[in-house]
Amino acid sequence: MALTQRLEFRQSQSLVMSPQLMQAIKLLQLSNLDLMTFVEEELECNPLLERASEAAAGDEAPTEVDQVSGQQLADSQARDAQDAAPTTYTEWGGGASGDEDYNPEAFVAAETTLSDHLAEQLSVAFTGAAQRMIGQYLIDLVDEAGYLPPDLGQAVERLGATQKDVEDVLAVLQKFDPPGVCARSLSECLAIQLRELDRYDPAMQALVEHLDLLVKRDIVSLRELCGVDDEDITDMIGEIRRLNPKPGMKFGSIRLQTMVPDVYVRPDRDGGWHVELNSDTLPRVLVNQTYYSELSKKIGKTEKSYFTDALQNATWLVRALDQRARTILKVATEIVRQQDGFFTHGVAHLRPLNLKAVADAIQMHESTVSRVTANKYMATNRGTFELKYFFTASIASADGGEAHSAEAVRHHIKQLIDAEEPSAVLSDDTIVERLRALGIDIARRTVAKYREGMGIPSSVQRRRDNEWSTINRRE
Repeated sequence: MALTQRLEFRQSQSLVMSPQLMQAIKLLQLSNLDLMTFVEEELECNPLLERASEAAAGDEAPTEVDQVSGQQLADSQARDAQDAAPTTYTEWGGGASGDEDYNPEAFVAAETTLSDHLAEQLSVAFTGAAQRMIGQYLIDLVDEAGYLPPDLGQAVERLGATQKDVEDVLAVLQKFDPPGVCARSLSECLAIQLRELDRYDPAMQALVEHLDLLVKRDIVSLRELCGVDDEDITDMIGEIRRLNPKPGMKFGSIRLQTMVPDVYVRPDRDGGWHVELNSDTLPRVLVNQTYYSELSKKIGKTEKSYFTDALQNATWLVRALDQRARTILKVATEIVRQQDGFFTHGVAHLRPLNLKAVADAIQMHESTVSRVTANKYMATNRGTFELKYFFTASIASADGGEAHSAEAVRHHIKQLIDAEEPSAVLSDDTIVERLRALGIDIARRTVAKYREGMGIPSSVQRRRDNEWSTINRRE
């Protein structure tokens, strides 16, 4: 076979994530305070970028770049710079969530926090929308050590719920991982962990309820209260010391910041709701095109290249901020439309809602809606809530895709267990791995709670049952 040389042309498509597109995606999920910090840094390093207030006070006012106006820039290089900014929802990873287009936002990872960890378990612990919203409200009150405030009366009042509703949800939250989380005191935290270990007997209960005596090292009084001897009280104190008094700290510190609403929702005259952005949280920056035009006539090629890049970055930022504001308003307006019953009557009238429903309604990608609702707050007649509160009917997807229903997850767990071999019983950890392979991202403890809720024994018990069945068949 003879060897020959030939020239071939091949055409292929690929998506390259530019630094500006990556930054535009990250801007969506920044809180208003983080956004202010980012803009301040840009103002310091970009000579063509100015605050709107400074521009109004100057002799030569720069021109604000608006994506709707289509204003012409000074020269062709400046017009090219305009094209670098996102101008449509598609460039933000937009488009209907049912589209099969490649979504670049999947590459932007989100940091897992204690709140995220608890919210993941919440999504499979409840099927009712009202219970999920109460749960999410309580989760956001949890501090970095894993504790709730002692008095939860504010939750009852703001959510329009009953005290029993809140207490019932709290009882479930206190079974979440890590053990001891969502306690309202140290005693309650330790009691939760001891129940988890099946060690909360009357003697241990008496010890936990009198921790002040343990602090004072009054062992004699503790021994009498618990009704045990010296050896037992020593063992009990050792068990207490092995518990974790701050279960939330394993997730690291949580940065606390003032909760400033991004959106206001007010009753409208026609009986509906008026939704508007909080202008105080929107940084207004301008591009000084006049300064750029004058410099372009006087500077050399090297300097001109620097200022052209500065113009491109400034133009991009102004447009990106404008698009971010429009996206937040659009998502918030749709949330209010979907959850009208909550604003009017309270948590009992909250509708089941997931990211897909909102994304489909406003023709955006689910991941875009997810980022918009992160770290954004809505001031309403019932208080100020994070936008994510209103999404109550979804289970996170491991690959950032479409969320899963609670019923679907239960079905998957039951299918896996029904199909297991008697000699290869699936542990809860193995089930978690199998579910993640299917794109369902939940914790082991939530799998265990689902399994127990369906009346399915643990892997240890199922293995024993299989062994007994085998022995009985042989006999």
